[in-house]
Amino acid sequence: MAGEIVILDDGIPRCWWGASTPDYVPYHDDEWGIPVDDDRLLFEKLCLEGFQSGLSWLTILRRREGFRAAFRRFDLEAVAAMGEQDVAALLQDEGIIRHRGKIESTINNARRAIELTDEAGSLGAFFWSFEPDPGDRVIDTKTPESTAMAKELKRRGFSFVGPTTAYAFMQAMGIVNDHLTDCARYGEVEAARDAFVRPG
Repeated sequence: MAGEIVILDDGIPRCWWGASTPDYVPYHDDEWGIPVDDDRLLFEKLCLEGFQSGLSWLTILRRREGFRAAFRRFDLEAVAAMGEQDVAALLQDEGIIRHRGKIESTINNARRAIELTDEAGSLGAFFWSFEPDPGDRVIDTKTPESTAMAKELKRRGFSFVGPTTAYAFMQAMGIVNDHLTDCARYGEVEAARDAFVRPG
């Protein structure tokens, strides 16, 4: 049930969603919430969250390798150079979500991300500037910080980056630690965040 801890046969207490399907277990245990400052990974996750809009994360997670292949491992320069022929090819690619608007958004967002990197120094420096005070911990679908991030991204020409998408991105990239406090990963993620050197 949402908001509860689930214990599987391995005896490890996990956030309910991380135990809800076998595909989620390694993602919950090894990735979700670990702080990230690598620009390629940040861009990848932002794009995949955009593709998730209207869908479940499980749908995207199961196609993640397909997305990585289709979008050239989310290399900013390579994606920014994609054109209409690439869009047409991607609309035939069964390894991804074939949604023209989201495909074109990913290409557009790569171009905007390059501009942002030139200005802020790195995507990491920009995204981590929206980290909330740890004392303000609230688990929700959006927060004032995610709303501010989404607003700034939209001002810069990004698309498919609403407040809910921005908050899911913040959760996954460790900008907030939203593992339940009784989850085995909560303390591990807190330790990782304590040791993490914020970019910028």
